[in-house]
Amino acid sequence: MGIKPFLKLVEIQTKVASMIPFLIGTMYALFRFQQFDAYHFVLMLASLLSFDMATTAINNYYDYKKAIKTHGFGYEFHNAIVHYKLKERAVVAVIVILLLTAFSTGIALFLDTGLLILLLGGMSFAVGILYSFGPIPISRMPLGELFSGLFMGFVIIFISTWIHVDESQLASLVLDGGMVLLQVNLLEVILVFLISVPAILGIANIMLANNICDVEDDIENKRYTLPVYIGRPNSIILFRIMYYFAYVDLIVLLFLKVNPIILLLVLLTIIPVHKNIRKFTANPSKEMTFANSVQNFVMMNMARIIALGTAVLLTSL
Repeated sequence: MGIKPFLKLVEIQTKVASMIPFLIGTMYALFRFQQFDAYHFVLMLASLLSFDMATTAINNYYDYKKAIKTHGFGYEFHNAIVHYKLKERAVVAVIVILLLTAFSTGIALFLDTGLLILLLGGMSFAVGILYSFGPIPISRMPLGELFSGLFMGFVIIFISTWIHVDESQLASLVLDGGMVLLQVNLLEVILVFLISVPAILGIANIMLANNICDVEDDIENKRYTLPVYIGRPNSIILFRIMYYFAYVDLIVLLFLKVNPIILLLVLLTIIPVHKNIRKFTANPSKEMTFANSVQNFVMMNMARIIALGTAVLLTSL
């Protein structure tokens, strides 16, 4: 399989949905705890990226196998297996290699950290697989936005913060004489959740935008997503609300003094984000406006990464 078909199969452009939360967690660990572990950073990067690519490839393979509608936009072009006439054996081989890479680097990270990473990583692996695979995949239910938002937005940020700090600063899971002991620094975990809210909602909105665009095809292909249940008009209202709630969260974090004052500049992104919201809601289209949801997520959260990174540099000077 060539590089171009591979990148299309794993939809490499969508990996920002996992890489940005990963970088937010890393920057937060540097800003709040002044800690960074390069070895853990590399292991998690390899595991996370490999697994994200694997789940996307599984999703494309499963859609290819289960498709009822085999014509029209969204099938011949968007599914790499059809577009590049890929052999099923080659696709399966790529999926297996990616999963083995993700699993082996994840185990190495667990062995160098603690049981909590095994629990959270295992849950993330299970959700990632069940998202696209099984008798009723999560992506074919009205739960896709919830699961993708929480696991890619919150869990990734939590883990990518946790791997750099002492266990006592966030949470620890210890096996002692047959007893499992979980200790949680509740305040710090709540703060990690609050700084994750813009990422949670941004990722959920990428999924929601995708499902809004595909609602007719999804009904035909028996994918009962959230917009299928609540309708396109209500889905568009929810799409708007989630973006604005993300900005409310940023303001709350500033009042709590969790975010540095420089993050006030991130609020300026509401101008282009609002323009993109209007473009998408006026004409929800996979070809024309779906990319606006990805642009919004990148703008909001890359601005936060840059602001946190700047704050870290200023503190260290």
